[in-house]
Amino acid sequence: MSTQSQIDYNRIAKAIEYIQSNFRLQPSLEEVAENIHLSPAHFQKIFTDWAGTSPKKFLQFISLEHAKNLLKEEKASLFDTAYETGLSSTSRLHDLFVKIEGMSPAEYKNGGKSLVINFSFSESPFGTLLVASTEKGICYMAFENDKETALGDLKHKFPNASFFEKQDALQKNALSIFDKDWTKLNTIKLHLKGTDFQLKVWESLLTIPMGKLSTYGSLAEKIGNPKASRAVGTAIGSNPVAFLIPCHRVIQSTGHLGGYRWGIERKQLMMGWEGSHMYSENSILP
Repeated sequence: MSTQSQIDYNRIAKAIEYIQSNFRLQPSLEEVAENIHLSPAHFQKIFTDWAGTSPKKFLQFISLEHAKNLLKEEKASLFDTAYETGLSSTSRLHDLFVKIEGMSPAEYKNGGKSLVINFSFSESPFGTLLVASTEKGICYMAFENDKETALGDLKHKFPNASFFEKQDALQKNALSIFDKDWTKLNTIKLHLKGTDFQLKVWESLLTIPMGKLSTYGSLAEKIGNPKASRAVGTAIGSNPVAFLIPCHRVIQSTGHLGGYRWGIERKQLMMGWEGSHMYSENSILP
């Protein structure tokens, strides 16, 4: 991430933190801009460039009341494979095109022995990403500012694998999710190391449509174990693939955002970014 991009990202994160803390007061553009020491016009510009929508509209997608309203709207059909949201548009929502394949018992047991893993660092709207892939798909994707720490975490997960710093076609395709034009997005394939329960939870996360939210309890019901909310939360916290497996779309039943492995501020940014893009997309439909 360039120095200026990092500065802008930090400013936006600080603005989101301010909005989240003061959403009940519905702060004005001027109030938020003043809090991060920018003129209203400059703040409006860099925010719109990043989010693709105005700060005012973005506010609607991260307020607690909006989260509660989304949860009230949740219906049984939320987890159906045929989504109403997005299918009427010309874009391809990535939820429908992410496929998970679990690693074999041998690969799981021996720490990735015989696996060849390519990895690379890339920029996203939410910070620097480490993306790693096997020949079958993306096996790891994490936000991390410190590259040595990020690579250390990856190697700890696959201690016996062979690693090469290389950005391959699988990684490039996965990163295209951050582009505004999803019509050229191919199926994103994931090759994951996890228990059967974890894989089931991660697959259920893929059924939450972009711009929507769910709860730990709803996901537990989805996988047929309604009393396993806490175990579901643990599996979500172990998600090895940031953003593509959208654990940031899960909040508490009270409407509170809850935690996030890569930081609550980033979770807020993701929710608002997705909501604003869905709003922009649907607002231009006939």
